[in-house]
Amino acid sequence: MTLILLLALALALRALAAPLHIAAGGPPLQLQEFATGLNQPLKITNAGDSRLFVVEKRGTIRIVTPGGLVLETPFLDIQSRVNNRGNEQGLLGLVFEPDNPNIFYVNYTLELSNPNDKRNGNTIIARYRVSAADPNVADPASEEVILEVAQPAANHNAGDLAFGPDKMLYIPLGDGGGGGDPEENAQNLSRLLGKLLRLDVIGQATYAIPADNPYANDGNPDTRDEIWASGLRNPWRISFDRQTHDLYIGDVGQNEWEEIDRQPSDSAGGENYGWDCYEGNHEYELTDCNASYTDPIFEYSHAENQNAGAGCSSITGGYVYRG
Repeated sequence: MTLILLLALALALRALAAPLHIAAGGPPLQLQEFATGLNQPLKITNAGDSRLFVVEKRGTIRIVTPGGLVLETPFLDIQSRVNNRGNEQGLLGLVFEPDNPNIFYVNYTLELSNPNDKRNGNTIIARYRVSAADPNVADPASEEVILEVAQPAANHNAGDLAFGPDKMLYIPLGDGGGGGDPEENAQNLSRLLGKLLRLDVIGQATYAIPADNPYANDGNPDTRDEIWASGLRNPWRISFDRQTHDLYIGDVGQNEWEEIDRQPSDSAGGENYGWDCYEGNHEYELTDCNASYTDPIFEYSHAENQNAGAGCSSITGGYVYRG
């Protein structure tokens, strides 16, 4: 597969539920082939240097040099541990510690040798270390699982990872799948599915709960302290705006509406983004819905002609481009 380098992009997100277009006369959008030979690349990131680290769904991470060369030896190969059968399963996320590029975290779907093991398909968040002998190779034996989340279905796994300006690890999780959130996970604060988690992982054996997480000291033993925000369906990609430190969430919709959510940098957490009571700004299933919801800053329908007369499907972004 070819890796496409996005040279210039000027899309201004407006807090309006209206079609998004490239402004006439704005900077041109140019695509250029940059690297080839990749297998289902899902994520690109860096470790603070000139190398690009590309996540491949099958369970490998490849390094791409500044000249577009894909190194032959994978940076990490954990295919034996990754369930890659479902369309939304696989090795899905990667992030490096902000002050230590020798430690990184991945998000993957678990594959066990026993096909009847009920843990198959669970979400794994794990820590790895770069080999001391070669900075272009990680040590697969260094894995430390910091979190495992049971997944009832093969879809809506979400998959991204991001460190915030506060150096906490943010983990978006889908609602567990099945269509329409049949288990009502996204609105249930006793479950991690359908949530954005915020964990303190740096220097921890697994993780600690940040004291300022919104449910950490609420006195309710049923709420999960890991939760930072709720009401998400499948928040596939998130990112922090490096200029404003706002958090953007691309949440994949059900049948009609896709949405982008924004969490301002001064947020104290606790936002409820509405699913499955609302899909975008639109009523979906209002039984037992009585919370205060945070509306998306942008939505679009699957039927809207956003680009050259073509309808739009799932939202796959969540990245704020600053040049």
